[in-house]
Amino acid sequence: MEIEEAKIAIIGSNLEKVQQRIAKAAERSGRHSGSVKLIAVTKLVSLDVIQAGIQNGITCFGENYADQAAEKIQALEGHTGVEWHMIGHIQSRKAQTVCEYFDLVHSVDRMKIARYLDRYSGEMNRVLPVLMEVNVSGEDSKFGWPAYDEEGWENLLTPFRQIAELPNVEIRGLMSMPPLFEDPEKTRPLYKKLVRFRQYLQQEIPDVCWDELSIGTSFDYEVAIEEGATMVRVGTDIFGSRPG
Repeated sequence: MEIEEAKIAIIGSNLEKVQQRIAKAAERSGRHSGSVKLIAVTKLVSLDVIQAGIQNGITCFGENYADQAAEKIQALEGHTGVEWHMIGHIQSRKAQTVCEYFDLVHSVDRMKIARYLDRYSGEMNRVLPVLMEVNVSGEDSKFGWPAYDEEGWENLLTPFRQIAELPNVEIRGLMSMPPLFEDPEKTRPLYKKLVRFRQYLQQEIPDVCWDELSIGTSFDYEVAIEEGATMVRVGTDIFGSRPG
């Protein structure tokens, strides 16, 4: 597949700007830019655009829909060193596809899906790295374990311990989706709460690695980095607005 040079150049320019903003945000928080992993979100993005991203050095892509992602991953299997992350809500009937095609899952939001992922990963003789998706805003429209009320955190310890004991999934940390505020600063208190929740889990379930924090999107990833993000999920700022 031939890719337009102009398209490669535009994505390269956008990517450079994003990387500069990541580096500055990391510096402001006393961290190195290498401590933040950029996940290029390719929901509804065409194959040629993804290939242009790969030519610009992008190695990690995030997808929301399992079946659409599987088609892309199969079409691009000749590209080595590329990671695919599942960042969207997972339907039970898509769990097998997720286990087959993805390197890391950000969106474990209920016990049922954790058990499905464990089952299918076991059948594939793999251990699947996962993040626990938590809802720190309290929005009904958001998926995730309810972590918005700090008094209820204790209720999450039992299911989290049960998931940690599953043999074919490995918890690596937390993920959260912010509300879409016009002012990215409004997400800062939510990310601070998420960091407190992680500290609580580190204390109560110390045998699990809670290092990863997947927070921040195109509209607020600098704030997320300043508050401790180790992964940011950026699509629009790299590839432009998606159709629909």
